[in-house]
Amino acid sequence: MQSITAEKRDILGKKTKNLRKKGILPAVLYGKGESSESISVKESDFLKLWKTAGVSTVVALEVENKKKNVLIHDVAIDPLKDTPTHVDFYIVDMNKPITIDVALEFTGESDAVKAGGILVKVLHEVKIEALPKDLPHSLSVDISSLKEMTDTVTVKDIKLPHGVKMLDNLDETIVLIEPPRSEEELKAAEEASPALDAGAIEVVGKKPKDEGEEEAVAAETSKKVPKVKK
Repeated sequence: MQSITAEKRDILGKKTKNLRKKGILPAVLYGKGESSESISVKESDFLKLWKTAGVSTVVALEVENKKKNVLIHDVAIDPLKDTPTHVDFYIVDMNKPITIDVALEFTGESDAVKAGGILVKVLHEVKIEALPKDLPHSLSVDISSLKEMTDTVTVKDIKLPHGVKMLDNLDETIVLIEPPRSEEELKAAEEASPALDAGAIEVVGKKPKDEGEEEAVAAETSKKVPKVKK
């Protein structure tokens, strides 16, 4: 199991800016039945861990010589620097199944794409249930089965690891092939599309936490923690 070391933190609110300047990332540790605890981790250590573990792999977090099994549950990102500004670690019970969204990883080559078809990825993650020890980092979707323009890959085509239960609709389409379009069709589609209003575009991603918001995480925990089966 991958691990990371943290320290208890008494620097709160706007003063956490000073921590970030030193390469220290403010964080919070919480879980069902556990008191929320303000902690900090080295930013360089967290970035390495986040890259390999993602948000669906249980890791060991050590605070004052005590280890807890946690998930990286929420990461606030600076929209300008594209770097993390705050992290939530969620303590898990290794004996209870968790419901969580897991990313899809697309592998293989499609004959239909080689023939000029357009690969359309409809889903980028699926909802699963598993014990923490069985949670996969990601699930593989093989697109080599897409040989004709009418072929699709659905949720039921995903090969699940042992102990993992799929919760999404098995008939839901993950990826499909669209026939290639001529220049005339592309031009017609472009002309038919209304001009985009920049103000109406939603940027999908993690919103940065307000500097004082991190200390109110405990009150919001029940709304956003992974679902644990009782």
